[in-house]
Amino acid sequence: MATIDLNADLGESFGAWSMGADEAILPYVSSVNLACGFHAGDPHTLRASIQRALAHGVAIGAHPSYPDLLGFGRRDMALTPEEVFDCVLYQVAAVQGMCAALGGRLHHVKPHGALYNRAARDADCAAAIARAVQCINPGLILYGLAGSCLVAEAEKIGLRAVGEAFADRRYTPEGTLVPRSRPDALIEDVDEAVAQARQIVHQQSVTAGQGHVVALRAETLCLHGDGPRALEFAQAIRRALEADGVRIAAPPNE
Repeated sequence: MATIDLNADLGESFGAWSMGADEAILPYVSSVNLACGFHAGDPHTLRASIQRALAHGVAIGAHPSYPDLLGFGRRDMALTPEEVFDCVLYQVAAVQGMCAALGGRLHHVKPHGALYNRAARDADCAAAIARAVQCINPGLILYGLAGSCLVAEAEKIGLRAVGEAFADRRYTPEGTLVPRSRPDALIEDVDEAVAQARQIVHQQSVTAGQGHVVALRAETLCLHGDGPRALEFAQAIRRALEADGVRIAAPPNE
């Protein structure tokens, strides 16, 4: 039986500003990545998000980013590897501590936004992230773009890495994500997203621009929680995969 993890980026509300349909999406995913306060989220939102995740029995991950609240972590920043290390260490340690205080445990780490994209192509940045995660807990899993530098650098130091793919993002022929600055970056049709999810799971590939089929080995699929049709996408993708006989589960800590 094929197995895939369905993850969602949640806990991105901040103060009086509410974002995402977190409570509604939780029943359809097996793991969550919670904002740590640098791109979104705050202590109250993080605590509440952890408690909701525990109640639903889903794996909890930290979602560290560049320190960029105004840009939602989607603007690249010229941080040194040492600064990246410190930022990730600070954010992940906070989430791990709060998880422990609430009776849970941290399962994984997945960088957010521009930091995620930089770590996919920049080995020094990727190595800094991997070292920070390993320093906090070498048993944590690091989620990164399938086939990326982040996965490779984590594996170099003996940290377990899980390749991630996206049901609602388009890919380039090189296997990278189409930048969000382009109008075709996001898949907005539910049927198209379902078809891409099934192709990733069953064929270990994705069809990129101009019909190029790109090999893609992924253990987790991201379902974004902040789009206007996020819940509809999550429901349709989970139902389609389960109808195919796919088991939905977070990757086990080894």
